[in-house]
Amino acid sequence: MTLISVENLSVRYGANTVLRHVDMVVEAGEIVTIVGPNGSGKTSLLRAIIGATKPAVGQVSLKPGLKIGYVPQKLHIDPTLPISVERFMRLTDRVSKVKCEKALETAGVPDLLKRQMSQLSGGQFQRVLLARALINQPDVLLLDEATQGLDQPGSAAFYHQIEEVRRETGCAILMISHELHVVMSASDRVVCLNGHVCCEGSPAVVASAPEYRALFGTGTGGALALYRHDHDHDHDHCETSQEAAE
Repeated sequence: MTLISVENLSVRYGANTVLRHVDMVVEAGEIVTIVGPNGSGKTSLLRAIIGATKPAVGQVSLKPGLKIGYVPQKLHIDPTLPISVERFMRLTDRVSKVKCEKALETAGVPDLLKRQMSQLSGGQFQRVLLARALINQPDVLLLDEATQGLDQPGSAAFYHQIEEVRRETGCAILMISHELHVVMSASDRVVCLNGHVCCEGSPAVVASAPEYRALFGTGTGGALALYRHDHDHDHDHCETSQEAAE
């Protein structure tokens, strides 16, 4: 079942076109990761999907009744503000304590309910943001570089938890990540973006694509060779868009 369909999407800010003719879908239960260099339009694509940015051309179609959970890149909370995790979880929704506890458990931090937000480590803070996104049982989770600022073990643990979330809840996940080694181990499908869709497919197919290598090189870890060896490429594609060819 298709949850999100992006068709011929272009996004402009003034005279600057940041996305050109992007087509993409997110199916139920899959993990899709968007990669691309800085300024490639990754966040603009997510903003268009959630309705925060209006397309100049094209459209975004959501499954009727689709519930979206969003985990931002970062969120600043005044460290002098006395706010507990439980209160933070219930700021905009009247949800029960039981729901808060369940969401925190799913996010891998079941014991933080009474902690102060100001006392959390970076990794714990991101898990609380994840729990808040999960509280209303979304059909799809959107994550915008949710591990920015975490060290490598913290990032790996967070993405492992994302896989657990998918297994436990069945929700689809669309995420932006700059951590290519993690992307290759955690994603069902990768979309390589650079103002347009350069290529897409399984991690193995994208890792082998000339367009991807031109952007990132080949030094993205042994996981790439493993995927190239182990995955079937029959149903994947990696095509340069017409604009890239020009």
